[in-house]
Amino acid sequence: MSGSQGFSLPIRVVEAGGVSAWLVEDHAVPVVSVSWSWRGGAALDPAGEEGVAAVAAALLSEGAGPMPATAFADALRDQAIGLSFSASRDWFEGGFRTLLPALPEAVRLAALAMAEPRLDAEAVERVRARAVAAARRALETPRGQAGRAFWAEAFPDHPAGRPSNGTAESLSALQAEAIRAALGRQVRREGLLVTAAGAITEGELAALLPRLFAGLPAGAPPAVQPLPAFRRFGQRVVPVDAPQSSVLFGQAGLAADDPDWEAAQVMMRILAGGGFASRLMQSVREKRGLAYGIGANLDVVFRQAVIVGSVATENARVAETLAVTREEWARMAAEGPTAEEMADAVAYLTGSLPLQFSDSRRVADGLLALRENDRPLDWLAGRPARLAALGRERVAAAAKRLLAPAELSVVVAGQPVGL
Repeated sequence: MSGSQGFSLPIRVVEAGGVSAWLVEDHAVPVVSVSWSWRGGAALDPAGEEGVAAVAAALLSEGAGPMPATAFADALRDQAIGLSFSASRDWFEGGFRTLLPALPEAVRLAALAMAEPRLDAEAVERVRARAVAAARRALETPRGQAGRAFWAEAFPDHPAGRPSNGTAESLSALQAEAIRAALGRQVRREGLLVTAAGAITEGELAALLPRLFAGLPAGAPPAVQPLPAFRRFGQRVVPVDAPQSSVLFGQAGLAADDPDWEAAQVMMRILAGGGFASRLMQSVREKRGLAYGIGANLDVVFRQAVIVGSVATENARVAETLAVTREEWARMAAEGPTAEEMADAVAYLTGSLPLQFSDSRRVADGLLALRENDRPLDWLAGRPARLAALGRERVAAAAKRLLAPAELSVVVAGQPVGL
């Protein structure tokens, strides 16, 4: 999986039953992981039914066909099969990890879960109550309130601006019919992205794909509304009675397929993503002791990256923390990185890449992320060379293009002083 040019994976394309899958075959251990997704997720939740996709995903492993929830859970446990489904802002995902002898049973149970979900009243009530409790807990913290307000302000007329896991009000009102409708529009035979890794050959995967997905209804999920431009909203304060404020700050980023993508990653690593070595951590924590930690990254939604950062600090220190953050934002935009910072960031991004693919589940999930972002087959193999080819001028130009203190939008949840 590695060579003189750095880390790569031997990815093969397998097609069967109208489904195309990426495979990394590795027989070092007798384990197989398969991951798949459809575009949609919370983006397909109707107004007033926010969170229905997340609840529907959770219910897929709560009984299927003739097997109620307990029997289904026992069948998974008896064979040590890990099966899960989830819904994010823009994707609905499923996957399993299993020992090789249990692969047929893993395929059978996963196919049954998708094709014949039971949605028993007891399971619906239990999963819905858990989701309501989680939604309420999220709003009990300054961070939860800041996050909800930030995305609502940035994308007020788009699903990205709504809580992807729903609100206590929308979740409490969900009925089984709405959950079944969500699965009906989402879990389809077409529009699938599939990846696999581990002790499985191309022929075995080709035989597996029809068994896994043939029972699904024909057609693809509805199209997802493209992400509009990030709406600058300045500074918002959400009053929360707490000794500390939670701050989210951000601005428009760039498309996942933008030619400056890796230059932007290097720049963000230096500015805000490099742990104690980042400029923000040095200025905010090490030099001034304003906060325990601060960071920012490229958050990809709908194949567009939004630059999002966060920090928590005492109410009396919020104003100074934001001032220092804007100073560092402006300094990076004006000066770019130093040669030493460039070398360290490129070395880290190159050297840490294998850690993202350290077992079959991570390989399958990592391949799925590549497919979701429309990466070509050779994207991983070429990444070390692309990073090495980045000059300081290229990263400085990306910083100048993307960063502007005046563009930063800020939500503060707490009782900040001086704002």
